[in-house]
Amino acid sequence: MCFSATASFTAGAGLLLVGGIALVKAKTAPQYVLACIPILFAVQQVMEGLLWLALSHAAYARWTDLAMYLFLTFAQTVWPILVPLSMLLFEKDPLRKKILIGLLGTGVLAALYLGYSLLSFKASARIEEHHIRYSLEFPFQGRLLRGIPYMLATAISPFFSSNKWLRLLGWALVLSYVFTAIIYTNYLTSVWCFFGSILSMLILFIIVKLNSENLKPIAIP
Repeated sequence: MCFSATASFTAGAGLLLVGGIALVKAKTAPQYVLACIPILFAVQQVMEGLLWLALSHAAYARWTDLAMYLFLTFAQTVWPILVPLSMLLFEKDPLRKKILIGLLGTGVLAALYLGYSLLSFKASARIEEHHIRYSLEFPFQGRLLRGIPYMLATAISPFFSSNKWLRLLGWALVLSYVFTAIIYTNYLTSVWCFFGSILSMLILFIIVKLNSENLKPIAIP
């Protein structure tokens, strides 16, 4: 698989198109929030495309820090809040709603810690074997300690939705994470965000399915 500035910019353009269509198709407030996810992923991918250019061409080097920190802000602070929030807005079951509120709280805490660390500790990025490797010199470097709250919020929260289509998104995120963690261990931040952005195209499918189910006639006994 080829990761490059071209791949990031192409993904960004595709996601912007998909997100725009999803916004047009959306009919409820929760659907509008969900439809924003591909658009935000588009911005994130454009930032990584710019980072590719900054790291590989001296003419763009002045954009390195801006592109890197904007990309990492999305990766570290936006997704652990937005994903569980979007699941919560759809939920009507009281028990599932309480669980999702707890996961949203976990995501907020993870985002606060990661955001503080981005502001307070050194981060860097470099191109290595056709990937961007991010080095984050944060406290509590153990991946499990940092990763579990993040994963609970971003990848596990869809499984607590009562909607089967939203749970499908959860399966896609978890399977892509496992694949990335095994194959691209040293480039997890970059590669999983890339896969996550592509998978967010599922959101258009989910919105269409949700609306088609709502339009089905109610059977008269």
